[in-house]
Amino acid sequence: MTSAKQLRMTVYASLFAALIAAGAYMAIPIGPVPIVLQNLFIFLAGLLLGRKWGLTCVTVYLLAGILGLPVFAGGTGGIGRLIGPTGGYLIGFLPAVFVIGLISEKFPRRQFIEVTAMVCGTLIIYACGVSWLALLTGMSPAKSLAVGMVPFLPGDALKIAAALPIAKALRPILRK
Repeated sequence: MTSAKQLRMTVYASLFAALIAAGAYMAIPIGPVPIVLQNLFIFLAGLLLGRKWGLTCVTVYLLAGILGLPVFAGGTGGIGRLIGPTGGYLIGFLPAVFVIGLISEKFPRRQFIEVTAMVCGTLIIYACGVSWLALLTGMSPAKSLAVGMVPFLPGDALKIAAALPIAKALRPILRK
């Protein structure tokens, strides 16, 4: 990779880390897990940056939050958020963006594949988040699913639907 491309991808990864943080500010508290736009930017990072740079941007985002910058939902930060009710979802962003990037790299620009990649990413986020929520709170698996997944399914479907045309529009710009 040329140094110019390396620099460009570093800038894009930084931009997506900032977008993920901005998505956390748009939080609607509905219980222990708020509705946020972060997933949309996780989807876009995987689709547009691929597994390596997508993973880089999510790592930068999480490290910023761990160091205390107010990048998590509700404008909070600190390592305590990773051991709180939303910690599993935050950690789940790492394997989710990697899988989305991996699938979209293997089968580039195929809408069905991109939707499948984002659904897989969403399932990974839920698996990490709901499991952690159940472990932390002592909720039954059914209650954890009811609180930590079911209310978010319609919104995540909309985020997946929105990510497709956004990715299509941004690809030519990012490839320049």
